[in-house]
Amino acid sequence: MIQMQTLLTFIIYFIFLMGVGIYFYRKTVDVEDYLLGGRGMGSWVTALSAQASDMSGWLLMGLPGAVYIGGMNQAWIAIGLFIGTCLNWKFVAPRLRVYTKRTESMTLASFFEDRFKDPTGLLRVISALITLLFFTIYSSSGLVAAGKLFESMFNIDYTLAVIIGSFVIVLYTFLGGFLAVCWTDLFQGLLMFVAIIVVPILAYNYVGGAEAIKEAMLAKEVSTSLISKDFSIMATISTMAWGLGYFGQPHILARFMSIKSVKKVPEAMKIAVTWVFISLGGAVIVGVISIPMFDSLASGNHEKVFIYMISRLFNPWIGGILLAAILSAIMSTIDSQLLVSSSTLTEDFYKRVINKEASDKELMHTGRICVLLISIIALFLALNPNNTVLGLVAYAWAGFGAAFGPVVLFALFSKNTSWQSALAGMVVGTVVLLIWKQVGLGKIMYEIVPGFIANVATILIVNTMVKQTDEDILNDFDEVIEVTDTIA
Repeated sequence: MIQMQTLLTFIIYFIFLMGVGIYFYRKTVDVEDYLLGGRGMGSWVTALSAQASDMSGWLLMGLPGAVYIGGMNQAWIAIGLFIGTCLNWKFVAPRLRVYTKRTESMTLASFFEDRFKDPTGLLRVISALITLLFFTIYSSSGLVAAGKLFESMFNIDYTLAVIIGSFVIVLYTFLGGFLAVCWTDLFQGLLMFVAIIVVPILAYNYVGGAEAIKEAMLAKEVSTSLISKDFSIMATISTMAWGLGYFGQPHILARFMSIKSVKKVPEAMKIAVTWVFISLGGAVIVGVISIPMFDSLASGNHEKVFIYMISRLFNPWIGGILLAAILSAIMSTIDSQLLVSSSTLTEDFYKRVINKEASDKELMHTGRICVLLISIIALFLALNPNNTVLGLVAYAWAGFGAAFGPVVLFALFSKNTSWQSALAGMVVGTVVLLIWKQVGLGKIMYEIVPGFIANVATILIVNTMVKQTDEDILNDFDEVIEVTDTIA
């Protein structure tokens, strides 16, 4: 009976999502609508869509699970992410909105080409390949989270659970494009926000308060503070380095590109920063409270503590709504990743290489087909139940941060950076990250750190040898800075 009630809640939720997809299918008239919502998104939609798509299933599964195992020292991840969020909204969002509108760029890869006027097309093609590589990994992490959620709730086979989750997400993304994704993200972000506040408050009273939590943490020998006896500078840098990843995440940067006006960025930033602060804090608290609530969990089940907590505290109807928040976190990221991957294949490969004269209607159809292709590949990667949500997210997050983060910052803040510098930095940063990860050095230092540093160093070195001399590029940069400085 419990499963039936919860299942009914989920069915209603799925119907709502399908309705949104169908509604915006009729509203989407050209490729800019499908890929960027016509650059007409409001502050609330932009803010919550950016942050809901950012946090994904790892916020309600991966992060609480990490805290459950390691204790409070895992909260450095949340601190790094919060700082990264603030810096990204403050410095990247306004300039990126103005610059991408000026260059009429609809993807990050096309922005790099247009911003630096790369005559070879290599910046765009390599950026697109990196996007597809890491978004396929990233999308699979969400499908793993969906599989674990359905498996826990309904006792169904993991493979079937992953397939069901994939079907629902792909369908409304396929139909409604960016508009459907952003408006569902708004609702999903609000649902996640409610869940991450309500659940820890009730769970705190359930376990007996602060003393009971501290006793359980001491008994399990996990850290009770940010700086404990096993504190490590290297480990702290690695966890805080998650914040570096923000500057290169295409699905978040796409939200900055889509906001209706740069004047709306400050308002959106306030909404986003508030949401992130409370949500990250709530996720850490969930992990801490789960330590006394669940004495021991079977191997690999630590990422399900939020699911178990809801099941223990709430009746099936309310529990079903709160569990839908976890599904919201998962869906709000995968749909964005599928759409950005689709944008990359459509704009940066199909339109550039196959059919340069493709109509808007043809590009929209191509985009929808690309959503299906990427989702199928991600589905096969997700079928391994031994994958962890946090592990897959960490690799993809680092990949984007190391490859794109420095290039985005130099594009927006360095007048003299050339396309040769940007291309060299991107390639070196990606190669260093991949090698660092493959040889096992990621256990010593999170791979985003050496990758990011290598990218920055390469750009600075090449800049001394190949300077930007194109007057059009220099004038464009000055005009963009003038506009954004006026708003600030």
